[in-house]
Amino acid sequence: MAETVTAPVSPRAATERRAVLLLSGGLDSYTAGALAKRDGFTLYALSLQYGQRHAVELEAATRVAADLGVARHLTLDLNLAALGGSSLTSTGMAVPKDRAVVPDEIPSTYVPARNTIFLSIALGWAEVLGATDLVIGVNALDYSGYPDCRPDFIAAFERVAQLATRAGVEGQRFTIHTPLIAMRKADIIRAGLSLGLRYELTRSCYDPDCDGLPCGRCDSCQLRAAGFADAGVTDPLMERQR
Repeated sequence: MAETVTAPVSPRAATERRAVLLLSGGLDSYTAGALAKRDGFTLYALSLQYGQRHAVELEAATRVAADLGVARHLTLDLNLAALGGSSLTSTGMAVPKDRAVVPDEIPSTYVPARNTIFLSIALGWAEVLGATDLVIGVNALDYSGYPDCRPDFIAAFERVAQLATRAGVEGQRFTIHTPLIAMRKADIIRAGLSLGLRYELTRSCYDPDCDGLPCGRCDSCQLRAAGFADAGVTDPLMERQR
């Protein structure tokens, strides 16, 4: 287990609103975190090293956590690569590139049950922190068709949280905040820029090269590029690489 702590966890202040943020180091989780911070939450960021080939995103998560000023950033090791079933965790499967992104088709980059697993871990940490709010940057419009990014899944998991936790049984209500779920990528970028976010800190590529540079051809790279183009602004990450 690796951990980056930006501030010690102190007893809960009477007016503090704590939220666990699932932080990947990508554009969406960064923006979701910033919106939650704007809304008054003290953020506790959780990142997962799950055997992903694009582990460079964890370095980005450290930068993003610092920029967001989170109270604590926890990175856990969780070897989903041992299960297989995804081109993000298996070197024997190629990451799809140069394809039309069709939300109704689930690509090989889908990691089986990933968001269910991630939210379960975030829920456990939230109970420890005395928090009932979780934040995740899922999107159901400009995305690659993952079933665990849909509103129905989020609503179902909130119900699970009530049934599966001591806090829920004792009457507390968990809320999973998905501020980006119905936004286009361009609108996500505009929202982030209005908050002063530094998107050059983020990494989105599913299959970066040995130097961590984006391939420009995978679904995630294409969605990011289209989002910046539609927003009418230059991706500062690409600007730095020129």
